[in-house]
Amino acid sequence: MWLVGLPRICKGRLSRSRILQNMNTVRVKLFGISYMGRPLQRSKACADYSTLAEVNDNIDNGTGKMTLAKDLAFVVEESSKADERRAKSRMELKRSLELRIKKRVKEQYFNGKFIDLMTKVIANQETLHDAYNCIRINANVDIALDNDNISFECMEKELSGGCFDVGGNTFSIATKGARDEILVLPKLKLKVVQEAIRIVLEVVYRPYFSKISHGCRSGRGHHSALKYISKDISNPDWWFTLIISRKLDACILNKLISIMGEKIQDPCLFDIIQGMFDAQVLNMEFGGYLKGHGLPQEGVLSPILMNIYLDVFDHELHRLSMKYEALNPDVHFGGEQLHSKLRSWFRRQLKGNDIKNSSKEGSRIHSCRFMDELFFAVSGSKDVAIDFKSDVVNYLHNCLHLDVDSEAEILPSAGPQAICFLGTLIRRTVKESPAIRAAHKLKEKVKLFASQKQEAWDVGTVRIGKKWLAHGLRKVKESEIKHLADSSSLLNQISCFRKAGMETDHWYKFLLKVWMKDIKTKAAESEEFVLSKYVAELAVPQELRESFYEFQKRAEEYVKSETAMTLALLPKSSSSSETITEIIAPVNAIKKRLLRYGLTSSQGHSRVITQLVLQDDIQIIDWFSGIVCRWLRWFSDYQNFAELKLIIRNQVRKSCIRTLAAKYRVHESAIEKRFDVELSRIPSTQEEEQEMEHEKSPSLAFDNDEALMYGISYSGLCLLSLTRMVSQSRPCSCFVMGCPAAAPSVYTIHVMERQKFPGWKTGFSTCIHPSLNKRRIGLCKQHLRDLYVGQISLQSIDFSSWK
Repeated sequence: MWLVGLPRICKGRLSRSRILQNMNTVRVKLFGISYMGRPLQRSKACADYSTLAEVNDNIDNGTGKMTLAKDLAFVVEESSKADERRAKSRMELKRSLELRIKKRVKEQYFNGKFIDLMTKVIANQETLHDAYNCIRINANVDIALDNDNISFECMEKELSGGCFDVGGNTFSIATKGARDEILVLPKLKLKVVQEAIRIVLEVVYRPYFSKISHGCRSGRGHHSALKYISKDISNPDWWFTLIISRKLDACILNKLISIMGEKIQDPCLFDIIQGMFDAQVLNMEFGGYLKGHGLPQEGVLSPILMNIYLDVFDHELHRLSMKYEALNPDVHFGGEQLHSKLRSWFRRQLKGNDIKNSSKEGSRIHSCRFMDELFFAVSGSKDVAIDFKSDVVNYLHNCLHLDVDSEAEILPSAGPQAICFLGTLIRRTVKESPAIRAAHKLKEKVKLFASQKQEAWDVGTVRIGKKWLAHGLRKVKESEIKHLADSSSLLNQISCFRKAGMETDHWYKFLLKVWMKDIKTKAAESEEFVLSKYVAELAVPQELRESFYEFQKRAEEYVKSETAMTLALLPKSSSSSETITEIIAPVNAIKKRLLRYGLTSSQGHSRVITQLVLQDDIQIIDWFSGIVCRWLRWFSDYQNFAELKLIIRNQVRKSCIRTLAAKYRVHESAIEKRFDVELSRIPSTQEEEQEMEHEKSPSLAFDNDEALMYGISYSGLCLLSLTRMVSQSRPCSCFVMGCPAAAPSVYTIHVMERQKFPGWKTGFSTCIHPSLNKRRIGLCKQHLRDLYVGQISLQSIDFSSWK
């Protein structure tokens, strides 16, 4: 505000002393120092601001000249000092370390290529130390603590001389049982080298990546990919996804190295990548890669290497889009028409694919790639979509040597069937106008009223059936089956089957079975259905029964016909609707994960997590709140987010309460009163409070960067049980890399998800390697909490520490 007022102060022919006086008044008002609308004396007003006091002294002494530029410079200086006083967040520190490495990488750019990156940058002690600090930041360890057990000088000599032993810096974990599966993981030194290589490759290739790539990039990620599909793709006619699959082998590695050779000239770097492949420590698999779960088998280099390999495909898509949009085979190659389509295509590219300017054109191709998941949308005929898909499959198979499921179905976007991408359901729906929504209100009320009457009818008939059942049992007990004396009765005919000593209850149950078999109730849904339909309704007066079913029939007919009748009465302008793309969370898949993790029973009721009972109260609550935090981060922008929050409230929170109740053996209501404050995180704060907190955070841009937070914010959640194995005779340190704290307890990992292909991403860990099942790790209390709430991932744990 004071900057706007400066021109007004200096406007007109004012004396120099008057201008300086007004400027001092503005500076005093800037810092809120005034008295009854008039500035205080400059010596008192600027006592706490040394720079401004010095300027005022110079002005009073007549030894300095006050200018607007100098005044602004002092304000910037004061603001910079305030920024220095604020502590940097984890991601800000990590970003600053990567920028230091970036400067060293840029110095090795000569004649269009990066030269000698291994010897000049990666093998540098400062680079290795910065990479090690990045690992410690990912592990939420204070980098100010000097607890370095690594000799970076020796590592520099080994890497520069080409004698770094890759195989000697790995360790293997084998599964127990009949299936022999081995997981090779890097030790700390090799992990530091991998982190340094990852940062260097990110610096080299980040400017060249295509805009359709959204995985593990700064400013692009899961949310940006789904936002592009829902907001930027307008009126697609067909869409499909392609599933690629191929493990990293020698053929793909040679192709990858040849691609990297176009921008990097460094045989030493390629040799160490080859050595990691020979040591089986590059865990990269197309189609089965666990993107962002933070599991150990993901690997540090896998994301950037996969993006480099598929970046060739991204640029090929631009050529294919030009072929189908600008050089459509249906257009004759001659005349002004071809020139016009080419010109319009280039205009769209320059304008950022402006949909409004291209809606009247021919075919349109849209594509989105998140790591190894591919999504395509085509605006045009189905023949164009089929030909485009064929070209894409041929290129992936013939040029990139990837196995592609060519049987993937091309679905119409306007159809009822949704398409799966990134663990979500994408579908096109009609967004109703306010007039149409108002027309549906009465229909919903009638439908709700009819369902309430049906529920009341069912409850009443079941109650009558149960009374009939109890009355019959009582009569049998009272008479002890006196009707057996009647030789013509059914009871007399089957009495020969009654064994000696058989109780009356058993006898009555046997009679019920005979009766149910006689009325053929084998296909009945439940016992209550039998009592309602075959007992109670037959006893109800026929007029009452017919009137009820007539009411239900009329209500159903009204619900089906009322909307069409109401819409016919509305004007055309009011009945117009808009088709939008919705992103739906897989609620059924989430419920299955709850069942597999033991949070719910097969009937959908919340259960006690027995493996957590021995842990502290705050640790139990942290484990459940970690599920909530992952879900809220992953599904926050989805259309059915309200339904997901209802599941959290009814299932996750209830399971946490029952686990604490089982620990203390008290009633659940007492637990809710006792842990009312702690349980407020399940579900967490409302969206408005989260937005206010984000606005207060000055490092929001870094903390939300999926490239910096990759594998942390959406890290897989494993189930840990407590194992007291730490004693004075066998002390244990925390297994988190770089953590000097002692581990008071050892925890056992329980692998709950072992399927091979991660079909849905729901905030739970998917496809944890079976060799980690029953693996014991030592954790301090701080890192146990960080692992539960998602501040660190299993990639930060050194599994070779336990001997």
